[in-house]
Amino acid sequence: MAFDFYKESYAGSVKEITLGKGDKAVTVGGETSYPFYLFEGEMPNKPRIAMEIWDMAPEDWPEAALAPFKDVVSDPAAWAKKCVDEFGADMVVLQLKSTDPNGNNASADDATATVKKVLGAIDVPLIIWGTANIEKDEETLKKISEECQGENLILGPVEDKNHKGIGASAMGFGHSLISSSPIDVNLAKQVNILLENLGMPMDRIIVDPTTGGLGYGMEYSYSVMERLRMAAMAQGDDKLQFPMINNLGNEVWKCKEAKQTADEAPTLGDPEKRGILMEATGAVTYLMAGSDVLIMRHPESVRMVKAFIDLLSDGGSAGDIAGIGKQLDDVDIDFASLAPAPDLTIEEEKKAAPAKKAAPKPAPEASKAAAPKAEAKPAPKAEAKKEEPAKPVADPEAEAKAKAEAEAKAKADAEAAAKAKAEAAAKAKADAEAKAKAEAEAKAKAEADAKAKAEADARAKREAEEEAVRQQREKEREEMAAKRATAAKTEVTKTAAKVQKSKTSKMLNKLKRGRR
Repeated sequence: MAFDFYKESYAGSVKEITLGKGDKAVTVGGETSYPFYLFEGEMPNKPRIAMEIWDMAPEDWPEAALAPFKDVVSDPAAWAKKCVDEFGADMVVLQLKSTDPNGNNASADDATATVKKVLGAIDVPLIIWGTANIEKDEETLKKISEECQGENLILGPVEDKNHKGIGASAMGFGHSLISSSPIDVNLAKQVNILLENLGMPMDRIIVDPTTGGLGYGMEYSYSVMERLRMAAMAQGDDKLQFPMINNLGNEVWKCKEAKQTADEAPTLGDPEKRGILMEATGAVTYLMAGSDVLIMRHPESVRMVKAFIDLLSDGGSAGDIAGIGKQLDDVDIDFASLAPAPDLTIEEEKKAAPAKKAAPKPAPEASKAAAPKAEAKPAPKAEAKKEEPAKPVADPEAEAKAKAEAEAKAKADAEAAAKAKAEAAAKAKADAEAKAKAEAEAKAKAEADAKAKAEADARAKREAEEEAVRQQREKEREEMAAKRATAAKTEVTKTAAKVQKSKTSKMLNKLKRGRR
C-alpha cells in the first residue's frame, strides 16, 4: 500500500504581480501553498533577486561589499549595468540615499535625472526605494512617477501617511507600489485597504513588511511574514494576498558584525566570507517566510541564494554548487592561540580530589640539627617551643566535612534570621495596616453617627414647625366656623351683573324686549 502525504487545503492564494515592462518584465507571486510546499500546491513563479545600487558613492560600506563595485560606485548607470550583465540581476533597486534630508538632501529633480540614466542603461525592472522620510519621499516619488510615465517603475516605500499623493501619481502615470508597514499584520492590511479605497489596482501592489538584518529583528520580521502568509492562504484574507519584498542587503551590511575587520573581531573569522554568509543566511530565512523579491548586495550571496532557490524548486545536489569566490586577500588568523587552554578534568574527579596538604613544619629536632649554634645557646622561647608536643596532622576529609557542616549551619542560621526578620516585618506591616483600617472604620462610624444625628435633629425641627402650622390652621378654621354660625342669615340674589336688580326691574326689562 502506497504512502500518501497529508495535503493541507488552502482557502486563498497569492496574487500574481507583473513588475516592469517588455520582454524582461518579471512576474512574482501566484503561490497556492506555503513557500516551497510543492507537494501541496503550486509555485508558478520562483522568488527573484533584485540587486541594489545607490545614487551616490557609499561611504560606510565594508571593504568586502565594496570590492565587486569599486570601479562603478560613482556612476549609478554603470553600476546598474554591471549588476545585470555580469551578476545576472533579475531586477535593480535604486536606493535614493542622496535625497535623505538628514544627509545630502538632494532635490527631486536630481533624483529624477539619476532614475532616467539608470533606465537608459538596463532593460530589467527598476525599483525605486526612498529614504522612509514621509514628506521627502512623497515629493521625490511623485516627481519620478510623472517624469517616467509608462515605465511601470516599482515605487516605495509607501506608508499610510503618504499613500494618497504617491498612490494617485502611480495610478495616473502607470507604476506599481510597495506597500510598507512597520512589522505589524494589522498595519500592513490597513495600508492595502487605504490604497484600494484610493482606487489603486490590486494587481500593482507588493508588500514590504519591514526587514530586520540579524538577531531579534529578523525573528520579528519572519514571524510577521509567516502570519501574513497564513492569513492569505489559510484564512483567505484578500487584503493580504500580495507578494512580499525584503530590503535585506541594506540591513545586513550596516550591522556591526558585517563591518568589523579581522583585527577588530578575530574570532568571527574571515570578514569577507562572514558578510557574504550573513546575507545569504538572511535571504534563505526570508525565503522560508514567503518572500517573493529579495533585495541583495553582494554578487556571491546572490549566486548562492539563486542556487538555493533552484535546488528547492527543481531538485539537484548542493555538492555541485561552487564555494565562495573571494576577491580580497586571505586573512591568517591563529585560532589556536586565541582559544583558551582546555580543562580536561572530569567534574566528578574535581569533587573527589582531596585538598592539597600544607607543607609540614620542620620538627624541633630537625631544626636543632640544622642549627647547632642555636642549640648551644638556646633562647627561653625556643626551649618552651621544644617542650611542646607536635600537633597531629588534621584529616583533609574531616576538615572539609567540618567546614561544610559549619557553612551549612551558618547558612541555615542566616536563613532563619532572614525568615524571622521577614516575618517580623510582615507582622509589623499587618499591624500597621490593621491599625490604619481600624482608625479609618472608627472615623467613618463617627462621621456616619454625626450625619445621622444631624438628620434626626433636622427632621424633628421640621416636624415641630409643621405641627405648629397645623395647629394655627386648625385654630383659624374654628374661628371662621364660629363667626359664620353667629352671623345673620339673609338671602341675597346674586348674579353676574355688577348692579343687582329687583324682580320688578327684571320684569320690566323683559316686557321691553318683547315689544321690540
